[in-house]
Amino acid sequence: MPETAFETVSARPSALFVCVHNAGRSQMAAAFLTHLSDGRVEARSAGSAPAETVNPAVVAAMAEVGIDLSAEVPKVLTPEAVQASDVVITMGCGDACPVFPGKQYLDWKLDDPAGQGIEAVRPIRNEIETRIRALLAELLGGR
Repeated sequence: MPETAFETVSARPSALFVCVHNAGRSQMAAAFLTHLSDGRVEARSAGSAPAETVNPAVVAAMAEVGIDLSAEVPKVLTPEAVQASDVVITMGCGDACPVFPGKQYLDWKLDDPAGQGIEAVRPIRNEIETRIRALLAELLGGR
């Protein structure tokens, strides 16, 4: 049994972040997890109804903290992505997120950055970073 709260499917723990458009919250969360874990955790993000592009205010807000999202593209949520992940974190996707037995699910209540300017996106970004740091401590334990 792993020392962390999550049983891992592979050698590296993995997390899937899901929101409706995969253009804001889930993109920021996956980027923070990738950045802060130094490759020790696999991060995925997806949306139940993906947008065409990542929200420009989100790209700008993440650039302020040294994370480049300019090449990211919203991705569609698939059952395979859920099955391949140890933990699934939903952010306002409601009933559109598939649920599989044995998976760890968390639902993060976060404001939606859609249609917001960078001033409104910054506090959302900061809250996501705080939550990612706590998630990392849980996923990695003493690793």
